[in-house]
Amino acid sequence: MDETDVRANLIAVAARRGESLAALSRLLGRNDAYLQQFVTRGSPRRLGERERRTLAAYLGIDESELGGRAEGTAVAPMFRVPRIDAVASAGPGGMLAEDWLRPGEAIDPALLRQWGVRADALTIITAQGESMLPTIADGDDMLVDRGDTRIGVRGGIYVLRLDAGLVVKRLAKRGTAIAVISDNPQFPTLTIDAATDQAGDPAIAPVEVIGRVVRITRVLK
Repeated sequence: MDETDVRANLIAVAARRGESLAALSRLLGRNDAYLQQFVTRGSPRRLGERERRTLAAYLGIDESELGGRAEGTAVAPMFRVPRIDAVASAGPGGMLAEDWLRPGEAIDPALLRQWGVRADALTIITAQGESMLPTIADGDDMLVDRGDTRIGVRGGIYVLRLDAGLVVKRLAKRGTAIAVISDNPQFPTLTIDAATDQAGDPAIAPVEVIGRVVRITRVLK
């Protein structure tokens, strides 16, 4: 198939499915402009085999419509990461009203292997608030690895449960304490001692880490 037809097919199918080229580019693990450059500038000249296979499986079309072979092309099944119907606050504590799963985003298993995460440990949670700006904005979807709850000295961004509810913060160990850090400097850092509270009373509940944030998805407006 001529590459001009491939580009026209991609635009038509994306429009029919209500998908933006930027979102499809992110599905491929590329920058937002990847497919836009492909259809308008011819760069890259052809879609790679992995890109064709991933797009065809996600869009529900034959790979031949994107320049692949018409028949006999093996299509790896996409893994659909479930979405937790909850809000992780990046500001004042967000409450976890109800934990129930609904269909989320379909992701190529090859990408999950590349990221080093197990498919069955992943969920998508939406962020709310401004305390993690500019890293995480209000409304960002966060891919959370529930299999990674260890807090190291170098730190990382995690979804955790505090008294106020679910929050997303940067966590780091500071001796026996845990620093709960907001990337937005207007929000103070909270230091939690896992052994005693500020009054010296024992048994303050340790931070309950839900999982590490491994990727964010942001809709540009």
